[in-house]
This record gives sequence, C-alpha cells and structure tokens, in this order.
Amino acid sequence: MSQDSQKTEYEHERPEHDEDVTATFLRETEVVEEAVEDGKKIRRRGIYLLPNLFTTSALFSGFFAVVAGINGDFSAASIAIFIAMVLDGLDGRVARMTNTQSAFGAEYDSLADMISFGMAPALVAFTWILQDIGKIGWVVAFLYVACAALRLARFNVQIGSTDKKWFIGLPSPSAAALVAASVWTFHSFDANAFFFKLLMLAVVAAAGVLMVSNIRYYSFKDVDLKGPVPFVVLLAIVLGFVVISVEPAVMLLLLFAVYVASGPVLAALRKVKKQPAS
Repeated sequence: MSQDSQKTEYEHERPEHDEDVTATFLRETEVVEEAVEDGKKIRRRGIYLLPNLFTTSALFSGFFAVVAGINGDFSAASIAIFIAMVLDGLDGRVARMTNTQSAFGAEYDSLADMISFGMAPALVAFTWILQDIGKIGWVVAFLYVACAALRLARFNVQIGSTDKKWFIGLPSPSAAALVAASVWTFHSFDANAFFFKLLMLAVVAAAGVLMVSNIRYYSFKDVDLKGPVPFVVLLAIVLGFVVISVEPAVMLLLLFAVYVASGPVLAALRKVKKQPAS
C-alpha cells in the first residue's frame, strides 16, 4: 500500500475516532437530574443556559471583587459585590419567568453566593483594614465566612417550608452589601483611624451573626412586579436613583444599614406588643 493511500485511509478514520471520544466525553459529563412534571418524576438531561449565565456572571463579579481587593482597589471590589448582588437577584427571577428552574441551578446559585457574598466581602474587608488589627481581624473575617456558609445551607434545606414573605436571618446578599458599602464609604474618605478599624470589626461581626440569627427580614417576594402601580411609585423609584447617584457609597450604606437594622427593630417591637399591659 502506498504512502498516499495510507494517509487517505488514516484521514478517513480519524474523524470517526474523534467523534467517539467527543460523544463519550459529553455522555460522561452530562448533568442528569430528577424533576417532577405534571405530577410525574422524569429524568432530565442537560442544564438551562439563560439563568445559569446570570449565575456565572454573578460568580465572576464575586471573584473579581476578591482579586480587586487583593490588588488594593477597594472601590472596584465593593462595586463588583453590588453587581453580583444585582445579577444574583436576576437569575432566580429569569428562571421563574422562563420556567427554567432546576436543582442544578439552585445548587450552582448557592455555591456562587458563597463566593460572592461569603468569601468576597470578608476578604475585601480583611485586606483593607481588618488585617491591621491582628489575629482578631482574621478571626472575625472567618466568622463572617462561616456564618454565610451556615446561612446558605439553612436556607437551602428550608426552601418550601417557610413563609416566603420573610427571610429567617439576614440574607447573605444584604450582609455582603452592608460590608461592601462600609468599605466603599470609609475607604473613599481615607478612614484609617483606629475607630474605623473597630467599626468595621463590629460591622463584619454583626453582619455574620445576623445571618444565622432567627430574626425575620422582609423578603419583598410578595411585591407584584407585573401588576399596575400608581404613577407616584415610578416617580419615587426615579428619585431614589437620583439620590443614590449623588453619593452612591454613602446612600447605599444608609439604605442597607436601615434594612439590616429593620430586623432587630421590628423583632423588638413585636416582643413589646406581646407583653401584657401592667
């Protein structure tokens, strides 16, 4: 057999061999999960692309925040955490709107949240100012990370068993927003005094503890985004964007500080109302 005929035969067989390897790889790496449709259990192959793209974007933003914090760009790191927060809010809504919810998407979202709202805020706060306090600084940063992990694990097992109107414990995106807004605000003011170190220590520790507390926080999940609203609501939203754009760091810090404080304040008010009058 000539060399040309051997080359032709080899080139003819190679695509078939490559196709077999590709098919094997796709089969062995495919995601297969059980789902319930029309009351029947089915085995579904593959994943939904659209909601997982939002989750991946949120994960990228969280990772970028870590890298930016390590490089000393704390404003960019804080902004990246807020972007991750927005994307995290969109992936679930997109999945529900397009009917593309899946167990894979829920697990992927939880793991992405751990990076974006657990690791990233703690590392950004630590690399900016908590490391100056010494051992207690990294201990508090670890406390926040551990509480975020516990919060996400508890949320995953409580899905479908709690009132959707309320979160049990401070949501991890809101805790991350409080820490990120604090870093963004204080860093922009060059706040390196010992008082601010203690303040950040208290903010990170409080955010972590509130995540694993039993304090209820309003979830806003009962807000109807599809129904008609009064014109003044849209006007208020526009004014809100204007106010935030004037001084984003300070306004976002005030906004999330109010939300974080709302849980303990409402819990205290409910406790006072339950006490019998003397």
